[in-house]
Amino acid sequence: MPEDFNSRVIREFKENDGKVGPPFEGADMILVHHKGAKSGTVRTTPLMYFTEGDTYLIVASAAGAPSHPAWYHNLKAHPEIDVELGKASGGVTPLTVRAEELTGPDRDAAYERIVAAAPGFGDYAKKTEGIRDIPVFALTPAA
Repeated sequence: MPEDFNSRVIREFKENDGKVGPPFEGADMILVHHKGAKSGTVRTTPLMYFTEGDTYLIVASAAGAPSHPAWYHNLKAHPEIDVELGKASGGVTPLTVRAEELTGPDRDAAYERIVAAAPGFGDYAKKTEGIRDIPVFALTPAA
């Protein structure tokens, strides 16, 4: 059976010290280990992340799909999660973080900065216009 997209990215991340190939080549990647809101099953999702001081931003874009990705609901139900931060230059840092969804002007300003750094997220927003606002989560190290 062929390897699915997320499984391939996770494998590349683990085999290459946090670095992955296309379409995320050169991006900082994070593996988010989240517990199912209903099932309680721990799953892993690879995402791009953006650093702002001691905070890491992740985007629930689902590539512009009309609904939020499943992991969005999992983070809302279980906001304390383990992550593996990979750097595009190599290196992985495991952390326990608390996920908080940004709202209102904080979300809007963060999304603008994200689009400036990675314009593809602007394309995702166009796909969801009038359907949903794409959520942004701030991940802060747990105390």
